[in-house]
Amino acid sequence: MFQDNSVAIPQAMPQVIPQPLPNDPAPNRETVRHLLLGSLTAVKNTIRVLHKLGYAEPNDWSKPLPTGRTGEVMAILTKHLLLP
Repeated sequence: MFQDNSVAIPQAMPQVIPQPLPNDPAPNRETVRHLLLGSLTAVKNTIRVLHKLGYAEPNDWSKPLPTGRTGEVMAILTKHLLLP
């Protein structure tokens, strides 16, 4: 929908797969990104609810950014999780 197909993507681009370093103190650490899409009111309310549930601080989210659709914004949260 928003992709620009006129830009050529090199087919020989190597994939980078992150590997934990031998002395990495948290090799089971993983990054998760949450994306909220909706009206400014809905996005702000959802951020407040997630804060009340103890999941994320409101300041951990990006500022609401316009998506290009009328009345729609997005906010992004990046969490770093330790896996068992």
